[in-house]
Amino acid sequence: MIKLHQFPPLYGLPNASPFCLKLETYLRMAGLPFKVVWDTEMAKTPKGKMPYIEDGEKVIADSGIIIDYLKATYGDVLDAHLSPKEKAVTLAFTRLLDEHLYWSLIYQRWIAPAGWKTTQVEYFRGLPAPLRLVVPHIARRSINKQFWGQGMGRHTEQEIYALANANLTALSDYLADQAFFHGENPSTLDAVAYSHLANLLWTPYDSPIKRHALALPNLEGFCRRMRDRYYPGKMKTS
Repeated sequence: MIKLHQFPPLYGLPNASPFCLKLETYLRMAGLPFKVVWDTEMAKTPKGKMPYIEDGEKVIADSGIIIDYLKATYGDVLDAHLSPKEKAVTLAFTRLLDEHLYWSLIYQRWIAPAGWKTTQVEYFRGLPAPLRLVVPHIARRSINKQFWGQGMGRHTEQEIYALANANLTALSDYLADQAFFHGENPSTLDAVAYSHLANLLWTPYDSPIKRHALALPNLEGFCRRMRDRYYPGKMKTS
């Protein structure tokens, strides 16, 4: 059985990491048997990040690479019906979500004051009292360094919000009134979109990005369909 190593649940979501949630959702959608191993020991991971999987003797990291491996090994049950054009759209939106919108989530969670106030408490609740005074600020400095290096951190707050909101509008426009992003049948793109959108919509702090997402009701409707179909009875929302 596949062992999925990922962070423990948070905020009523199976995972507050979009990449962990993406992979768990894909596994559920594809009907592959797996066991979740809650793990926070980043130093032991193959690439210093979560998630990763153990599949027999193989250890594979990075959610996108893992999904490619699962498709090659167990069959592409979710995307085999897609046209080349739809597969191209899947790749483009996956890059938009994983490489761009994700950093807006990082901003509202780790850097914006309202989000940081919640993150500082919830992410580090399990630490002993002395460490809770030090570790969160060390982690935040590290995130800020990554945020600057990626490039998003060089923008103003209003520019970050505008970029994120444009991404959300594009997702909403493409989804339109469909049940899933490519129509009536779910695909890998739905796992990717759900993982990011649920983390934007259903976390307990306010931001202009969250408000914009809520103003596009088809996005939350999509998230509720995904939750009800693949996580019945296992999640609550804020």
